[in-house]
Amino acid sequence: MRVATLLAGAFALTLAASMGAAFTPGDPVKGEKAFKKCKTCHSVVPGKKMATGPNLLGVFGRQAGTVEFKFGKSMVEAGEAGLTWTPEAMDAYIKDPKGFLKKTLGASKVRNKMKYKMKKAGQRADVIAYLMSLQD
Repeated sequence: MRVATLLAGAFALTLAASMGAAFTPGDPVKGEKAFKKCKTCHSVVPGKKMATGPNLLGVFGRQAGTVEFKFGKSMVEAGEAGLTWTPEAMDAYIKDPKGFLKKTLGASKVRNKMKYKMKKAGQRADVIAYLMSLQD
């Protein structure tokens, strides 16, 4: 188990470095546990669709609002404006989804489906490390 944890962490760090990210990911094992809160709406199972949130498998490097899911208008606009998911962008988004989109789009109002805010920085870092460990 310890070797798997170390390998997953090393992979996440390597992926972050290869993406040019300055983000310091957390612990992917803790992130898998924390992701249980996200599973209500999101999946990381290949090909699995959810009614309330997009599949997050392979999210990093992907243009926002482009996987098969009925996104809110503002998320589609952000993707069309060039938003691509990076660890930094994901961290800011899951901290405050509406605030992130307002800042990204330079808008005072946005339409977005994600209501949940993950306030704890360590928990966000762990979830991001977990998602990074699932990248192809």
